[in-house]
Amino acid sequence: MKKLFYCTLLFVTSMLKLNAQTEVLLYEGAIPNSKPAVNKEKSEITDGNLRISNISVPTYTLYKPTNQSAKRAAIIIFPGGGYTITSSTKEGVVFAKALNEMGITAILIKYRMPNDTTMINKEIGPLQDGQQAILLARENAEKWNIDPNKIGIMGFSAGGHLAATAGTHFMESVIPNPNHISVRPDFMVLAYPVISLQDSLAHMGSRNNLLGKNPTQEKKDLYSNELHVTNQTPPTFLVHSSDDASVKVANSILFYQALVAHHVKAEIHTFQNGGHGFGLINKTSQDSWLDRCKFWMISNGWL
Repeated sequence: MKKLFYCTLLFVTSMLKLNAQTEVLLYEGAIPNSKPAVNKEKSEITDGNLRISNISVPTYTLYKPTNQSAKRAAIIIFPGGGYTITSSTKEGVVFAKALNEMGITAILIKYRMPNDTTMINKEIGPLQDGQQAILLARENAEKWNIDPNKIGIMGFSAGGHLAATAGTHFMESVIPNPNHISVRPDFMVLAYPVISLQDSLAHMGSRNNLLGKNPTQEKKDLYSNELHVTNQTPPTFLVHSSDDASVKVANSILFYQALVAHHVKAEIHTFQNGGHGFGLINKTSQDSWLDRCKFWMISNGWL
């Protein structure tokens, strides 16, 4: 009986290991733009949501759909958190699993938090990790069974700012890219994103963490992504709530208007209520924004 118990325990443990997701270093070698520093990363679970702070060693976690045969789309996920933490369950794992159900491979990124003690230039650190994630997805497209021409990015709040920056600043690689692989995402999904860093619209916590408390107007312009939309900006789906008191809905509206002005395919959904950070389900509405996003992806040929 004891032997049977241990065999069963060993089998269950093995199955759990097989089903567990593996966190992998985003960079194989040295992390670009980093300073030697003690790793002070901290993880806390609040109301079932994993919040990770002080991130200086970026990683990715691959979530693959089951029974996938043909190469299909992949979406890289950047959780929000004001460039202070990542809301890794609510705006990460939950969405990775939902995307898997659609047949989409999800790549969850734990990106670096801007910090002068761990980075030479903190303002480009998150963008470097965003570009590296897109580069990795294209380099591993065959291995991961994804279509290299259907690689999207999804960002929430400050993670939406990172995603929008990656989608508007891809002409210049801020990472080593000797093979000149494109770091342009094929499409973007931005949920209650920080877009503008201008005084009238900026989420000041995100801006202060990324650029410092007294950024020049040049820096504010450089990272106000509504100013950098061109006809090459990837098609974009935006969702926001009108009563968002943290990140003004005008962030999404301005970005949408810039996309339309440059004839970029775009769709926006604004909830009447919901506040900030509603995640997958806006409890004030029976409407599923991710379903709307799914139909948008289907209509554009990514699903």
